[in-house]
Amino acid sequence: MSSAATTPPSVDKVDGFSRKSVRKAKQKRSQSSSQFRSQGKPIELTPLPLLKDVPAPEQPELFLKKLQQCCTVFDFMDTLSDLKMKEYKRSTLNELVDYVTVSRGYLTEQAYPEVVKMVSYNIFRTLPPSDSNEFDPEEDEPTLEASWPHLQLVYEFFIRFLESQEFQPSIAKKYIDQKFVLQLLELFDSEDPRERDYLKTVLHRIYGKFLGLRAFIRKQINNIFLRFVYETEHFNGVAELLEILGSIINGFALPLKAEHKQFLVKVLIPLHTVRSLSLFHAQVMCVCVYVQVCNHDCVDNVIRGLLKFWPKTCSQKEVMYLGELEEILDVIEPTQFVKIQEPLFKQISRCVSSPHFQVAERALYYWNNEYIMSLIEENSSVILPIMFASLYRISKEHWNPAIVALVYNVLKAFMEMNSTLFDELTATYKSDRQREKKKEKEREELWKKLGDLDATPPSHPCPPERALWNDMERLCFFIFFLLFCIVRLTLR
Repeated sequence: MSSAATTPPSVDKVDGFSRKSVRKAKQKRSQSSSQFRSQGKPIELTPLPLLKDVPAPEQPELFLKKLQQCCTVFDFMDTLSDLKMKEYKRSTLNELVDYVTVSRGYLTEQAYPEVVKMVSYNIFRTLPPSDSNEFDPEEDEPTLEASWPHLQLVYEFFIRFLESQEFQPSIAKKYIDQKFVLQLLELFDSEDPRERDYLKTVLHRIYGKFLGLRAFIRKQINNIFLRFVYETEHFNGVAELLEILGSIINGFALPLKAEHKQFLVKVLIPLHTVRSLSLFHAQVMCVCVYVQVCNHDCVDNVIRGLLKFWPKTCSQKEVMYLGELEEILDVIEPTQFVKIQEPLFKQISRCVSSPHFQVAERALYYWNNEYIMSLIEENSSVILPIMFASLYRISKEHWNPAIVALVYNVLKAFMEMNSTLFDELTATYKSDRQREKKKEKEREELWKKLGDLDATPPSHPCPPERALWNDMERLCFFIFFLLFCIVRLTLR
C-alpha cells in the first residue's frame, strides 16, 4: 500500500511514550484548578433585564431564568475564552446576591430546586490533586481555585438564601438532603482556604436549619476524622470541621449520649497523634469544651487519653500538650483533680526534666497559674514527693540558667506550702544521693581491680614442653572423637 493511502492518526489519540510535552501540559492544567465540563465551543448567554427594572409580579419568573443561566460553568484555566460571558455571569450572580438579601416574596416553591441545582452545578466538582505529592500545608503555598470570581458569589448567594427570613426548611429538605451534604463535606478537602471558610458557614447553617440531618452530619464528620487519623493523615478541612464541632458540643445535653463519649475517646483524642497537629491544634482544643460542658463525665478520659498519647520525640507537640492540659486544669473541679493528679504530675515531672528548655519552661509555667497553684497546695502531700527529686536535680544540673531560676521559684513555693515535708524530702534525697555515690565509687574501684588483674602477667608461665604436650593431647582427643563418630555411623 502507498503511504498516501495511510489513514492519518486521530488528533484525540495521545502516545503515552513520545508526546511527553502534551502529557505535562495536561497534568499542570488539572493541578491548577478543578476540572470543569468543557463545552467545546464559545458559550453564549442571552442577556436578561435587571430584576429591579421588571414589575414585581414578573420578578420571581425572571429570578428563575437567571438561576438557570448561572448553571453554565466556564473554564477559568483558559484566561482568554468567553471573557464577555464570564463577566455577564459574574454581574448576574452579584445581582442575585443583592436580590436575595433585600427582596421579599421571591422564594416560591419552584425556586428551591432551581437554587439547589444552580449551587450544585457550580460548587460540586472534582478537586485537583496537590502540585506535590509531599505537600506540606505549613510551608507550601496552597492551590487556589481559578474559578473563585464565580465560586465566591455562588457561596455568598447560598448563604444569604439559607439565612433568608422566608426560607422554609420543610420545603428545602426535599433538595438539601444527605447526598447534598455528603458532596458538601467532600469539598472541605479543597486546598483553597477561602472556599473552606465559606463551606464552614454553609454547613453550620444547614446543621442549624435541618434537624433531620444533624445526626447524619455528625456521623459523616466522624468518618472523615477516622479515615484521617487511622488511614491517610491527609485532609485539608480538619480545622474548619473542628470549629463546627466546637459549637455543636456547646449544645450537648447531659448526660452525654454514648455516641458523643465514643467520639471523644476514639476520634478527638487520637487526633492529637497526627503529624500535622500544629495546623489545627487551636481547634482540637474543643476537648476543653467537653470538660466545661460535662465535667464529671469525661475529664478523666480526656486527661488520661492525652497522657496515653504523649509525644516521645517531638518537643513542639509536647509544648502543645502542656498548653492544652493547662486549659483543662483551669476548668477542672478539685474532686476530679484528685483522681488524676498522680499520673498527671508524673508526666509533668518528666517534662520539667526535659533537656529541651521550651518543654521544661512550659511545664514550670504551671506554677504561675493561681488556680493550679491552689490545687497543688491542697494536694501538696501527694504532688511534692512526685516532683521533688526532678526539681532538686535540675536546680543543680540543668544547662539553662532561666530554667534553674524557675525551678528555684517552684522549690521556694513548695517549701512555703509544706516546710516539714520539704525538709524530710531534702534529707531523704541527700541520703539517697550519698548512697548512690558510694555505690558508684565501689563499682569504679571493682572495675579498676579487674583491669589491674587483666593487665598483670601470670607468675608461673607454662613451660614450652608442657605447652607442646597440651597441643598433642588436644590432637589425640580430636582423632579419638572423629573415630567414635565414624563407628557410630557405621553401626547405623
